[in-house]
Amino acid sequence: MPKLLFGVLAILVLAIISLFIGVSDVTPMSLISSSPEDRPMQVLLISRVPRTLALMLSGSALAVAGLLMQMLARNRFVEPGTAGTVESAVFGILVITIFWPGSPLIAKMLAATVTALMGTALFMQILRRIPLRSTLMVPLVGIMLGGVISSITAFFAYRYDLLQTLGTWTMGDFSGVLRGRYELLYISAGLVGIAWIAADRFTVAGLGQDFTTNLGLNYRRVLTLGLTIVSMVTAVVVVSVGSIPFLGLIVPNLVSMAVGDNARRAIPWIVLMGAGFVLTCDIIGRVIRFPYEIPIGTVFGVIGSALFLYLLLRRRPANG
Repeated sequence: MPKLLFGVLAILVLAIISLFIGVSDVTPMSLISSSPEDRPMQVLLISRVPRTLALMLSGSALAVAGLLMQMLARNRFVEPGTAGTVESAVFGILVITIFWPGSPLIAKMLAATVTALMGTALFMQILRRIPLRSTLMVPLVGIMLGGVISSITAFFAYRYDLLQTLGTWTMGDFSGVLRGRYELLYISAGLVGIAWIAADRFTVAGLGQDFTTNLGLNYRRVLTLGLTIVSMVTAVVVVSVGSIPFLGLIVPNLVSMAVGDNARRAIPWIVLMGAGFVLTCDIIGRVIRFPYEIPIGTVFGVIGSALFLYLLLRRRPANG
């Protein structure tokens, strides 16, 4: 518990740092000397606070979604970005944008949830039908499935002149987060709470269908709940801020190395580490070329790919 409190304190420190980084002059002294109607306070309330909250909500939710995917697929190298879930969500957003251009965010989220659930279910069905002689085959299958879905999405985006819009959904970027445009992310917080409540069921489901059934649990029901949480989290994040690569893969693996595979014990740490990683990468992206900004998807893509290679090389002797 003391370590967990220390983690919460570290997240609060990163959040405070995030609040005071940016082109606009927002400092503790300027806030103290200004009224609620002055520019520093308005920038803080309209832009900085929503952005920081969006960072923490997105990071924690995507990290937990990665944990659920790894448990349900029984593979350490699976996450929404390597299972076709993100690409399916983007396809759903594109479809509703084509047929209902003025649709609200909630409608886009629902469409993305449906297609993400369908894509993830297809991925799970493919895993059941092909022989998997290596743990690396599972993410490869997901990446190939995601590539096929992305190609179809890009074709229709080109056909309807939406390629530039497509880029905003595939690249995580928090620069446009403002008050009134991020509140859907609170849904992801509720989904994380549901995942923690059902954590013991997901832990058992991660041991396989036969073992789960022998313990009296309905494996298909647990699987459906897990895939629904993963799909909804992915849809909410992609609609709100775009995709963040490798987050759902890296964080659960690092936490597992420290606290083990029990989901109930791991989820609080995954929530903190996911939020911390995203806050840190966003701060790096905002200061490395100040006053310009590098999208968090690019920053985390570089850091996440390096950590992914580390995890691959670390596990190779054990698999060999």
